[in-house]
Amino acid sequence: MKKFLIGTAILFIAIQFIDFDVPANLHTDANQEIKAPKEVMDILQRSCYDCHSSSMHYPWYSKVAPVSWFTKSHIQKGRTVVNFSIWESYDDEKKIKVLDHLPKAIKIRMPLNSYLWLHEEAKLSDQDRKMLSKWADELKFELE
Repeated sequence: MKKFLIGTAILFIAIQFIDFDVPANLHTDANQEIKAPKEVMDILQRSCYDCHSSSMHYPWYSKVAPVSWFTKSHIQKGRTVVNFSIWESYDDEKKIKVLDHLPKAIKIRMPLNSYLWLHEEAKLSDQDRKMLSKWADELKFELE
């Protein structure tokens, strides 16, 4: 048992040196950020920006492997789906695709339950979901 604990401790320390680099803040042009009504922006910034923008705050646990790998992987994937900091650089087709999927995503899986464990403030209320869905539909209509 003692050898197992020592081996586990050595392994845990060793994996701390394996870095999966996803920068918390990317330099982006402020003119490229999404423009939305204040109420919508408040919801997006509270519940979406940590994974879907170029500026986020890495929490303490994101510095400890293997949790750091999981966290940074989710951020990288989230930014690939949509990055609200560069929204204006997307063509209308990409914007419409994101807006079309947004209501279903926020109803079924966003924010992720694993994120909400430590970020309860990011949980979307029914009113938040309705407001985001209505906004997405209106903006999609303007783009079509």
